[in-house]
Amino acid sequence: MQPKAPKTGNKTHRRSRTGCFTCRLRRKKCDEGKPLCKACKHLGLSCEYKRPVWWGNVDQRKRQKENIKMLIKRTKLSEKVAQISPINTIARRRSLSMESGLSLEEEMENYNELVDIMTEKQTYMNSFPMPMRRASTSTASYTSSHHHHMRRDSAANVMLPTEGLAQFETLNGHVHHPASCTSTEESLPATAEFGLFDYSYGQPEAPMPYIQVDESDRHLLNHFVENVLPIIFPVLDLNLDAKRDVVLPALASNECYRHCCLSIAALHLKVTQGLQGEWIDQSITRHRYATISGLCDALARDQDHLQILEATLGMVLFQCSVGSPDDNLPDIPWHQHFQAVTSLVNKMNLTQYLQHISQNNHSPESVNMTLTAWIDILGATMLGRAPQFADTYREKHLSNGISGLRELMGCDDRVMYLISEIACLEALKNDGMLSDIDLCDHVKSLAHQIDLTEPSLDQPVATPPIITADGQIDTRQLINTTTDAFRFAARIYLCSLVPGFDRHQPQVMELLNKLTHCLESIPAGPDGFDRSLVWVYLIGGSVATSGSLFMRFFKSRCSALGEAGACGSFGRMTRILGILWGKREDGWEGGWRDVMEGNSWDFLLI
Repeated sequence: MQPKAPKTGNKTHRRSRTGCFTCRLRRKKCDEGKPLCKACKHLGLSCEYKRPVWWGNVDQRKRQKENIKMLIKRTKLSEKVAQISPINTIARRRSLSMESGLSLEEEMENYNELVDIMTEKQTYMNSFPMPMRRASTSTASYTSSHHHHMRRDSAANVMLPTEGLAQFETLNGHVHHPASCTSTEESLPATAEFGLFDYSYGQPEAPMPYIQVDESDRHLLNHFVENVLPIIFPVLDLNLDAKRDVVLPALASNECYRHCCLSIAALHLKVTQGLQGEWIDQSITRHRYATISGLCDALARDQDHLQILEATLGMVLFQCSVGSPDDNLPDIPWHQHFQAVTSLVNKMNLTQYLQHISQNNHSPESVNMTLTAWIDILGATMLGRAPQFADTYREKHLSNGISGLRELMGCDDRVMYLISEIACLEALKNDGMLSDIDLCDHVKSLAHQIDLTEPSLDQPVATPPIITADGQIDTRQLINTTTDAFRFAARIYLCSLVPGFDRHQPQVMELLNKLTHCLESIPAGPDGFDRSLVWVYLIGGSVATSGSLFMRFFKSRCSALGEAGACGSFGRMTRILGILWGKREDGWEGGWRDVMEGNSWDFLLI
């Protein structure tokens, strides 16, 4: 019997040892295409030619294989989704883009479009479409004793989501599940438990859950808790334990929020320690990418609204505490994030939670709404437009309502309401809606309202020091002095709207000197509170003249802060004022917004 001739037509394929590790793990043929092989590109998998960490461990290989199976299943499911809607279109585009390696910039574009849909979506009442409520820019008439009832329309609904969004890959090439705005132990990879405290949240008897992160990210979490948190809420920490009561519970329960915090920690490390190299930038962008992707996923599902709000506010506010004016990594402008915040607040009707914050009242709804108000009011002055919830603040002011701003950032609620009114007045002026006479009448009316927030005349003229004899902070006195500083800055801001305003006018210089003397009593240095007064310094510095008392004082405060004053909003504000003052020495009479626009800066300075 003759031996069979060897087969030539159906030669068995021998797996290449140079194929990608994903195909080798799946035991599939790899065409070795670069940067993505055909199979990985089609299935939306991470295509890795460099030996990955999981390859050398049997258990990690098994987990990776299960991850890939789930990823393939979801990718194929997303291909079957045939619903047609704006959100689904974006979701399908995300799925296709991920197959070729979705960049942070592309995911940011998807996020922006999802936010635009939320903002533009109409709400339906009794089957009739109603436009989304927008804040009125009209200033209240405080000279009238009759106040009209303010109507509150319901907020816009987000379009129904489509299921089956494709998974995504992080920038370092490892396959992960999408960052959800809620987390469970099952969704977490091999992690390191980070048990900071055994504090309660919600119910006193229940200990706060452990914060779990990848072992490689543990140092970032440590750095965030130990070095970043203390500079985020310096005033709130005097009224309640912001770390225990606000931030750590969110870190433990909200994965998007956690990625946001890890990205902020990496950015703070880069700036404060001068770290250079691709690895630190990848740490920043990897967690920023995970945050934005998770927000996209949650927005498309129209779920976990409070968690989305929490993470989005973190993206806005925490960025103010770290970073530098020279940050060049891709990110979303704060006001684009705030569009999502506005829609979520309207959707959940959170303005009803705008109330006093204390040890006994710090629910996530209340804290997040007060954070929103803080960003909304001062952020409006960055853009020269009315705050989104100006009507709410007006109602609060007319009814002597409390919003928790005093406890959160140190300025009395009434003064913040009036800053909102001044921003509304500026928006009307910018839109050419007022004659000079009407504008001056509104300025006089608001100036009188500011007068009414002054301490009563029967209070002692000599104010006690903020730091007591035993070295403790007198919280009440700190807040009173901080309120005084914001009040002076608000008066300067209001004066700047008057036709023919000149910063050299005696009245303006007198206001600036009073502001300077007020700021002198606030503790300075890294452990002081200057970084809580960025907006005040910005407004004061915008009218300061060469050789003024304010300029000399400001430079001394910057010196006292040292390196701590070079980052975050304080560092950005310092850079703007430095450029502004330098240009004015050459005869230039532009403003601080002109400096920001000329440098393509989009800062939130609070």
